[in-house]
Amino acid sequence: MAWSNFHVGKDCGHVKWSRNITPKLTVSSGQTVTFDAIDSSNGQLTPESDASAIKTLDLGIANPVFGPILVQDAQPGDVLKVEILNLEVADWGWSAIIPGFGLLADEYPEPEIKIWSLDREKGYAQFKDMRIPLRPFLGCMGLAPGNDDELSTVPPTHHGGNMDCRELSVGSTVYMPVQTAGAFFSCGDGHAAQGHGEVCGTAIETPIRATLRFELCKNQPWVTTPQYQTPPRAQIPNPLPDLGSYGALGVSPDLFEAAKSATRNLVQWLVSTKNLTRSEAYILASVAGDLQIVEIVNVPNYEVAMSIPLGIFS
Repeated sequence: MAWSNFHVGKDCGHVKWSRNITPKLTVSSGQTVTFDAIDSSNGQLTPESDASAIKTLDLGIANPVFGPILVQDAQPGDVLKVEILNLEVADWGWSAIIPGFGLLADEYPEPEIKIWSLDREKGYAQFKDMRIPLRPFLGCMGLAPGNDDELSTVPPTHHGGNMDCRELSVGSTVYMPVQTAGAFFSCGDGHAAQGHGEVCGTAIETPIRATLRFELCKNQPWVTTPQYQTPPRAQIPNPLPDLGSYGALGVSPDLFEAAKSATRNLVQWLVSTKNLTRSEAYILASVAGDLQIVEIVNVPNYEVAMSIPLGIFS
């Protein structure tokens, strides 16, 4: 797909949400913008990187977003509707275990990196004898806060940010509550594939080109945090057969501990049955596994499942 008439380039990156950043572009409701975004390492990692690069990673400049764009007539209380029209990933990506980061950080103290070759024509990334379907999305889409605070781009907020929601792929629509005049939208953090939970702390991180259409909506008071709509599942490409899934449960009176247990149990299954190292299994769970709350009412214990599609092993 060709660029739209409006373009935000790789030189427009920033690592704070702030209404005091000079807008790179002003658009009206109904217009389309193409964004070119560097990967979440902010260019610190390349296809030639090894684990030593993780040790020197400057997290202070990581997770850049690109923009902001000012939407004419946007005021606090409005809602910005963002339609995701097209996403183009690079031919490579990376996943990593970063010490101190991730659901099981205490159990993985050593840095690891996996460099992926992305077959955009066939629609998957190869991992040993496994294939991970490409389902690109923007990890970060968000608006500036309604005050003069400068917020990190790492945690999500009520106005969007680092949502890491894999449902926000091509064909989906996101609704975000406007906090400040002009909205000040930015996006970035391209992912070629990710499981629900992103448990090791990274997806398949990649540079990405995103084409988005914006519409300003009035009188939608129910949108106080980001909301979204997805296309029918049948419209989502999947180059692999559906062979069902394998899941492991975690049980605990604490949801976070239940999630850790479920992830740990699935990792052990992958190590025991799929000839993977613990680090490889952890990364695979992050890019292809799905965390899900399966029971939250039978107190005092809750159940969380971590599952993985069996089609990736075919």
